[in-house]
Amino acid sequence: MLRRLSLSILPMLLLALGGDILSRTSLSADRDAVSFEKDGLLIVEAEAFTDQKKTKHRAFHLISNRVSIDVTPDGDDAHWKDASGNAYLEVLPDTRRTHDDKLVEGESFANEPGTVAVLTYPVQISNPGRYYVWVRAYSTGSEDNGIHVGLDGKWPESGQRMQWCQGKNSWRWESKQRTAKNHCGEPYKIFLDIKEPGRHTIEFSMREDGFEFDQWLITTDREYQPQQVN
Repeated sequence: MLRRLSLSILPMLLLALGGDILSRTSLSADRDAVSFEKDGLLIVEAEAFTDQKKTKHRAFHLISNRVSIDVTPDGDDAHWKDASGNAYLEVLPDTRRTHDDKLVEGESFANEPGTVAVLTYPVQISNPGRYYVWVRAYSTGSEDNGIHVGLDGKWPESGQRMQWCQGKNSWRWESKQRTAKNHCGEPYKIFLDIKEPGRHTIEFSMREDGFEFDQWLITTDREYQPQQVN
C-alpha cells in the first residue's frame, strides 16, 4: 500500500529577502516536518519542502490553481491542471528556453549540483539501503529537463543530471541520468545510498531554469514503476 506524506498546508511566498529572489513557497506549516519511509518506499509532493537556499539568481516558485505569481520571464503556460494536488514548483525566471538562448553558468544553468536553488526535505528512514530516485516533471523542450538530487548535504555522482527527453508537454515520471554515452539518460543510474537508519535530508537543486517539479519518490525496488502514482 502506498503512503503519501500528508501535511497541513500554509502557503508562504517570500519573494524578496536580502536581494535574493527567495521563494520559500513551502506548503508545510511546520518547517521541521518529516516524511517517513515505509517498506522501502517514500513519496513526497515537491511543494512540501521545508527550506530553500541559494536563490540569488533562480528559485523554485509555487504554481497552483490558488496562487498566482509575477516572476518573469516565464515563456509557457501554467500546468497545474494535471499536477498532483493542482500544484507544483517551477524554477524561475526562465531565460534559457532554447539551445540558441544564452547559457549563463550559475544562473540559467548549473551543471554543478547544490549551487543554485536548493530544496530541503527531511526524511526518516527505517530501512537503509540503495534508494532509486524518481521525479515527476513537466518538460516543454530541451533546456528545461534536468535536475540534481543529493543526500545530507552531499551530491554524489549517482544523483547528478537527472534527465527527461520523452513525454514532452506532459507530466512524466522518470529516473534516468544524462551521460556522455546517452544524453537522454540511462536508467538505474539515479540513486542514493542511505547507509544508516534515522533522520536524513533529501535535497534537490536546479540544473536548468524552467524546470517544473511535481513529486518525487525513493524506492529500494530497482524495477519499481511509478506510472500509477498520482
